[in-house]
Amino acid sequence: MSVTRTLGAALGLSMLSSAAFAQECTTKIGAVLPTSVDWGRPIAETAQFAVDQVNAAGGAAGCQIEMVLRDTQVDPKVGVDAAKALVDLEGVDVLLGAVSSGVSMPILTSVTVPGGVMQMSCCSSSTAFTGLAEEGKTNGLWFRTFATTGVQSAVGAKVAQDKGYKSIAVLYKNDDWGQDMARLIANDFAAVGVEVTTSIAINDAQPSYRAEVTEALGTRPDAIYLALYPAEGTAAVREWISLGGTQNMILANALKSDEFRDNVGMQYLGNALGTDTASPRSDSADAFRAAYQERFESEPNGPGLANSYDATMIALLAMEAAGKDASGAQIAAAVARVTDPDGTPVTADTAGFAAAKDVLAGGGTVMFKGATGNVRFDANGDVSAPAVVWSFSEEGTEEVEYLTLDEVDGFIASLK
Repeated sequence: MSVTRTLGAALGLSMLSSAAFAQECTTKIGAVLPTSVDWGRPIAETAQFAVDQVNAAGGAAGCQIEMVLRDTQVDPKVGVDAAKALVDLEGVDVLLGAVSSGVSMPILTSVTVPGGVMQMSCCSSSTAFTGLAEEGKTNGLWFRTFATTGVQSAVGAKVAQDKGYKSIAVLYKNDDWGQDMARLIANDFAAVGVEVTTSIAINDAQPSYRAEVTEALGTRPDAIYLALYPAEGTAAVREWISLGGTQNMILANALKSDEFRDNVGMQYLGNALGTDTASPRSDSADAFRAAYQERFESEPNGPGLANSYDATMIALLAMEAAGKDASGAQIAAAVARVTDPDGTPVTADTAGFAAAKDVLAGGGTVMFKGATGNVRFDANGDVSAPAVVWSFSEEGTEEVEYLTLDEVDGFIASLK
């Protein structure tokens, strides 16, 4: 683990009785997140919030934690360059990120796996990572706190079924995430009797999407499904509406954005329904929501916020469990000790981290009760999650329907 000595007196933090004072050292972790987009900044701020709570508990593995943040711009090349700088120059053994499977995948295959660095993503859902792990190509270094695209695709199919749509056109981002969504949607919508009339890839930064939208309109669908990010989503929907397209829309979670709502206009989004994974109805999720409101004076409504918090906390708990000077592989192996279903339950806050330190120091294991519930990873680093159907409102978004983990799993099973 890369540790840099810092000058100055011992930190004068007043700690809980179970937490010791941090040593005069700082350990760096890396974060590659899209801070240059409006919905990406809160994801990074939430990760820093978790770091601040851990530092208030005395830090991790004997040192205060410094999160070195780099902007990916949701661009694979920029993301890889940023990750390389953090691994090669800053010497980090833990990397948080990225947002978008299309950015996380090249970082994983070309930076973190070759470098032996643990990568913990809050916001990458492509099933391609599962396949890579099953093939033994992630070396146990990959984890994500966001459920796979299979959940969003299935819930999107449920929305179409419940609304009575018979046909739907799909516009998807031409990257790993979007391609995965398009493949899954074709199967899931067919399973509920909804015809996918066309599935069209949308590339970044085109001057116009009129040709793609015109092609989709020509199939006369009852609704449109959008697996896009806010920038290209806004441009495509503006074209769609201007050419007379239906306002019946199903939106992937990436469009759960004030930027998208404001740039398209609420008057055109009254029939739009979005899907997302959701935090469980649990005390730990409520506690995170309250703490977030106190810190940021707003609700944690944006995409990936609870997932970002849990990704950061679990990574730092694993660092604590692995001990000082642990390698990335050792930290990754310690994740099981802090997400053990039979371990001592610990809360997602400063007091919970301090309590976890005592348990781990005594050779025990803990069960992290986080913002997304009791997080448990399978052998591929994947998690399951409840889901929510949402709509836009003048203030942000509102919940339309909540599906428990059992309901999500049951509906997915029915599609098979």
